[in-house]
Amino acid sequence: MPLVRDARLAVGLLRKAVATRGARRDLHRALAARGPLPENAFRIAVYFADGAVNMYQMRQWYAPLRELARTWPVVVISRTIRGSDALLKDGELPVAFAPTVRDVERVLDEQDIRLVFYVNQNTRNFQMFRYGRRWHVFINHGESDKMYMTTNQFKAYDYAFVAGDAARARLSRALWDYDLDRRTFSIGRPQADHAVGEAPFADDERTVVLYAPTWEGDRPSAHYGSVRTHGEALVAALLATGRHRVVYRPHPRSGVVDPEYGAANARIIAALAAANRADPSAQHVHDTSPALGWQLRSADLAVLDISAMVYDRLAFAAPLLITRPSDPEAEVDEAGYLSACEWLDADSSGDIVAETDRVLRDPEAVARLRHWVQHYFGDTAPGASTARFHAAVAELMRRWDTWHAREGDRASRHS
Repeated sequence: MPLVRDARLAVGLLRKAVATRGARRDLHRALAARGPLPENAFRIAVYFADGAVNMYQMRQWYAPLRELARTWPVVVISRTIRGSDALLKDGELPVAFAPTVRDVERVLDEQDIRLVFYVNQNTRNFQMFRYGRRWHVFINHGESDKMYMTTNQFKAYDYAFVAGDAARARLSRALWDYDLDRRTFSIGRPQADHAVGEAPFADDERTVVLYAPTWEGDRPSAHYGSVRTHGEALVAALLATGRHRVVYRPHPRSGVVDPEYGAANARIIAALAAANRADPSAQHVHDTSPALGWQLRSADLAVLDISAMVYDRLAFAAPLLITRPSDPEAEVDEAGYLSACEWLDADSSGDIVAETDRVLRDPEAVARLRHWVQHYFGDTAPGASTARFHAAVAELMRRWDTWHAREGDRASRHS
């Protein structure tokens, strides 16, 4: 077994090296073809120090940032080869490739960056914090009740944009001496105003069930993934009815840590393909598209693990079931929505059809959902969250002007 693991590791490292070499070549060609970015063109930067594997964290912000850029031009400062290559290929936002600290400083010298957004807690964010005279703002890559959402790292940023009352309550319980009123802005979920894409199937009599599990996690406290424990049984039950359509959207990191998790994922994908061959009208979907929008909007019910996807779905005020982690060491914060959500235990996965019918038709379940949507996101009317996002940015720009003017006054007094 050790030899097998070593061989797998060696193959994985070789594949990674080959992929990085190809990305480096593509990146330099794209940068040469594009030419240098115009100087003094951008006021907001998104700092992204990750590679391609975490591009989902950036992609969910593309649409809100493109709209924001109409008022405040936005550039992505990207630190890695594969991340920058992916960003350039997506072509959604201007990209400044800055692999070294000197490159970061060059970007800041060339651009009048007043706000820096961060979508995750990469340790290399610390390299960017050294630069003052601009606001460092944590916007995160989703809303959830994971332990990630209460980390003391929030204090490293000047400000944080959070979803709503639930996030504020969560932070107030976890953080000491943190001025929530001064340092956080509740913006809801702007992504819900930009539900991109169209469903690849016609609207018919079938009940559409989105199953979007998270990955297996890298430690027991984060073992939220359900593919091995719930997934195969629930997908098999739904495929058997002839009246359901499954949209399966596994996490892009599925199987990275646990090969058995990856194998279960592969079996689900194969089952969907077999069901479509047997009945082409079923139009079950294995979804690997980078953009998230139509999946949440089109599904009658979503079956989700504890992850940011739960709250993405809540932002659409639409029914969902949440898989209960089978690992007793998985940390579950039941102080918020998870205290009253619709749970799906592993033992009940084969009864998914009955559970689906119950959640869609039970008036009490509908009322509970409405309450928690308001608690987490506030007003979810179309455009309301985007308006709050833009208002928060405008307020920070106003504060930047105030501090910039004070600095100018100090300089003139001492000249």
